[in-house]
Parts: sequence; structure tokens; C-alpha cells
Amino acid sequence: MNIQHTVLERFLKYVQVDTQSDPNSPTIPSTEKQKNLSRILVEELLEMGIEDAHLDEWGYVYATIPSNTDKQVPTICFCSHVDTSPDSSGTDVKPIVHKNYDGSDIVLPDDTTQVIQSSEYKYLEKLIGQDIVTASGKTLLGSDDKSGVAEIMDAAHYFMTNPEVKHGTVKILFTPDEEIGRGVDKADMKKLGADFGYTLDGGKRGSFENETFSADAAVITIHGKMIHPGYSKNILENAVKIASDIVSALPKDSLSPETTSGREGFLHPTSLDSVGEKATLKFIIRSFTDEGLAENQAKLRAIVADVMKNYPKSSADIQIIEQYRNMHNIVKQHPQISEYAMEAIREGGMEPTVRPIRGGTDGSRLSYMGLPCPNLFAGMQAIHSKHEFVSVQDMEKSVETIIRLIKIWEARS
Repeated sequence: MNIQHTVLERFLKYVQVDTQSDPNSPTIPSTEKQKNLSRILVEELLEMGIEDAHLDEWGYVYATIPSNTDKQVPTICFCSHVDTSPDSSGTDVKPIVHKNYDGSDIVLPDDTTQVIQSSEYKYLEKLIGQDIVTASGKTLLGSDDKSGVAEIMDAAHYFMTNPEVKHGTVKILFTPDEEIGRGVDKADMKKLGADFGYTLDGGKRGSFENETFSADAAVITIHGKMIHPGYSKNILENAVKIASDIVSALPKDSLSPETTSGREGFLHPTSLDSVGEKATLKFIIRSFTDEGLAENQAKLRAIVADVMKNYPKSSADIQIIEQYRNMHNIVKQHPQISEYAMEAIREGGMEPTVRPIRGGTDGSRLSYMGLPCPNLFAGMQAIHSKHEFVSVQDMEKSVETIIRLIKIWEARS
């Protein structure tokens, strides 16, 4: 496939724009700075000739590549998110391109204690001879998900500069706040007007994911018994200690992120806040089935009830908040979505690796909002960390997969 790739140039530009989202902000988007990148994307889309590209008040970018075929082709959406994770700084990102990677450890120059070790990141063995992009050691890189953004933009550029290539209507959606679980809260599905979709938010070359966790959050509010600590014998029941006992009572060898893999779910405490007699303990709950999710909720309730037996003057309330559900329940109803994606991957000389995501994407919720939406590889590795990296060649393969996929939908219609 003869493509004059722009993906690296775009990626290096995008990662230098700070778009970190904020889980503690009540606004939509959670940080106004996310729109700084979105405005750049709209400007570039308009320059390509995509006339309806625009940014809405909520921070969503919408754009349409109109159909140029006489066939009736389903409208396909490609989606990525502009925000980066709050887990590591996204300010003043300095991307570095390590050309012709030789297989050795990569020492990041702005903090030489940050070393991307080939023994730790086994995928590096497959990238020898390729060009690898990292940050400089003090920030994350932002390939989650600016690699996906750049890949969609490069594919859009291809179709706008090669009008002879037949395709159906293609919709582009860039979302804010995916990293904090709000990525499609204000997505306008009627305006989007797509039949099927793909997120570009995956990892290794050739990977394809049509199954995610089902996910809930739990908020445990503990009301202890407070009194002056100098006069508290046989009276005080410390809410912080109660919360700590709940965490301590979790299984040590199972049901946690650090002890599970594959299709195993977990209970994971994410924060503890306390003021006086009140403590708030937050969890995320994960399973690949709704039944497993209910079982894990029941286990958490049982742990809390057992701990509270030791604190008769105190109480604990548990609120369960639905986050997203396994996209596979929806995607499997439309097998061509996955079949065409795997065909596009194979046409690029790769063998598809189909596996469930131990997490979620915008596609998880989009699937339940009427847009069946599995996940394609974008190349990102070691995400949410200062060790984050991506191969330029993997990004180019992703662009080519998008292009092939769009052409397959037209050819099969």
C-alpha cells in the first residue's frame, strides 16, 4: 500500500499539547485544556477539505468523510480520545524518536533513573530495527490515546488526497475524558449518525479486542463514633481504622489486579478520604460477566458486613454505581464488524490477536448507546507511565489497517 504517512509528524505535535483529564473536576470536559488539541484537530480536518469538522461545547470533535461510492455502505465511525491519564504528568511532554532500535535498555535523558528495560517489556524484542517514540523521563508520552488520534487523522488525510479510492461514509469522533470514565457522557449519537464503529485505543500490532470488562464502582461511606481522643476509651470507633480494616480484609492471593489475569475479575480500592467521624472508601469492581460482577459486589458487601460486626456504634453504607458493560454482548450480534477487522489485519501481513480487554474503552459504552464498537490496535505500550512508548511502524500499520477496513466495508456492500 503506497501511503505518504503523516502519522509520526502528527503524533509528535499532539503529544506536546497537555490534555490531562481530572477525575475531581465536575465540568465537561473535566479540563478546558483538552480543547486545545481538539481545536488543532478541527483546523487540520478543515484544511484536508472535511467541511463539517467542528468542536462542540462539551469538547467533542465530529467530522464526516462523505461517501464517494454508488453502493449503500453502512456508515462507519472511528473514535479515539484526546485526554491523557491523571496517573502521570502530561505537562511539557518532550517526545524522543529512537531510530533503528537495537534491543537494548532505553535510558530516558531527563531522569536517568527511568529506564525502559527490555527484560521487563518483552514486546521490545519485536521492535528491533524499528523507530520507537518515548517521552524524556519526567512525563508520560500520551500515546494513550494520541497514537489513535494521529492514526485516524493520517487515514483521513489518505482518503481526502486519494479521491479515486472508493469508500462509504466515514465518521470521525474524538472524545474528552475517556481516562476518567466520562468519555461519551455527552456524545450526540444522532449527530454522529454511524451504524458501526471502531475505537483506536489498543496495544500490540495486530491486536483486536471485541470484549471488555463489565464495570461498576462502589462508594462505601463509613460513619464512625467520634469523641476527644483523650477521653475516648471504650467509646471511640475510628472511621479511618474501620476503612483500613475493610481493605485489610480483602483476599491477599486473589480478587485483586495484582493477583489476577486473563478472564479473572477483581475488587480494587482506589481512594480513601476522611474527615472526623466520616470516611469514604472507593472501589472499582470488574468481571467479564454480569453474573461475575454481581458475585464480586456480594463479596464486597460481605467483607464490609463482617468488619462492621466489630464496630457496633458505627455504620457503613455501600453505593454501587454502574460504569460500563462488556461490549461483546452487543458486538457479537453483528459478526461482520469483527470479521472485516480481522480481514483488514491479515491483509496487512499480520495475524490477528483477539483477546478481551482487562479494562474498558469508549467503545464499551458506545456499544450500549447504539454503536457496536470494538477496539483496534494503536501500538501503545506501558501506558499511564513514564515508560510509555510506541513504535512508528506499528502506528503506520494501524493507519493501513483503518484504510483497508474502510475499503472492505465498501467492497462487501
